[in-house]
Amino acid sequence: MTRLHPEPLPERLTALDRTLVMGVVNVTPDSFSDGGRWFEPGDAVAHGHRLLADGADLLDVGGESTRPGAARVPPDEERRRVLPVVRELVAAGAVVSVDTTRADVARDAVAAGAHVINDVSGGLADPAMYDVVAETGAVYVAMHWRGHADVMDTLATYDDVVADVRDELAQRLAALEAAGARPEQVVLDPGLGFAKPGSDNWPLLAHLDVLQSLGRPVLVGASRKRFLGHLLAAPDGSPAPPDARDGATAAITALSALGGAWCVRVHDVAGSADAVRVAAAWTAARGPRQDRHDDQRRPIQDGEHRA
Repeated sequence: MTRLHPEPLPERLTALDRTLVMGVVNVTPDSFSDGGRWFEPGDAVAHGHRLLADGADLLDVGGESTRPGAARVPPDEERRRVLPVVRELVAAGAVVSVDTTRADVARDAVAAGAHVINDVSGGLADPAMYDVVAETGAVYVAMHWRGHADVMDTLATYDDVVADVRDELAQRLAALEAAGARPEQVVLDPGLGFAKPGSDNWPLLAHLDVLQSLGRPVLVGASRKRFLGHLLAAPDGSPAPPDARDGATAAITALSALGGAWCVRVHDVAGSADAVRVAAAWTAARGPRQDRHDDQRRPIQDGEHRA
């Protein structure tokens, strides 16, 4: 079955019948995963090139940390951080996504060449976002979200996390369509770790098909998240640090790819680039099976044996 891609994306990506890998380029001083190692634009661009060399299909450039408890960044500062990086990476031929909740930043990034708007708020943080999606025609990732980083941990109450996330994302789809966005532009993201305690993330991963029932591609962003740190905790209970979670992230990439995810968003690209190719080969091998020898279907006669 041909994989469902959003529109518009370059043909070199839509021609791929496998899960895509989105590499993370954080242009922030306070990211939980990399501690601001690529805060300067030149460093961020160089990091993007390394991720492409490691096998990233597209790059997600963000200028505002969404770690739990993080404070908001002024809009002008967010622009200063992301737009030069977007321009440089687009000029180098990269397919770029902008990670922002602000409509004006998203509009400016698309004007600078970004193909994708990756909005962790699903449009709830800025009421003008859906108009920008409709006006620009860019691919739009709508993540499940209930509040900004400083309050999200207080909003993690669900009757059934899978059903609740599906229903709230369905509301986002309806609102986007009402604003004039085409369904073909939209990708859904379950928002792992956002207003979700550790135990609530696993059912969402195990039931990607429930989100896919909404008819749109699904992006999985599990990379280095807190729930993996707790899963891999030391004997004394201390969570594994972010950079010790990459092996578990690659495992989730493989399982998500087998589950039909359109894309995975990861910090360590090389492991996930391998994982999506393993998953694609595994899926291809599960096609119609033919026995190597017709005589394998007949009973063994006296005096015969099979090698």
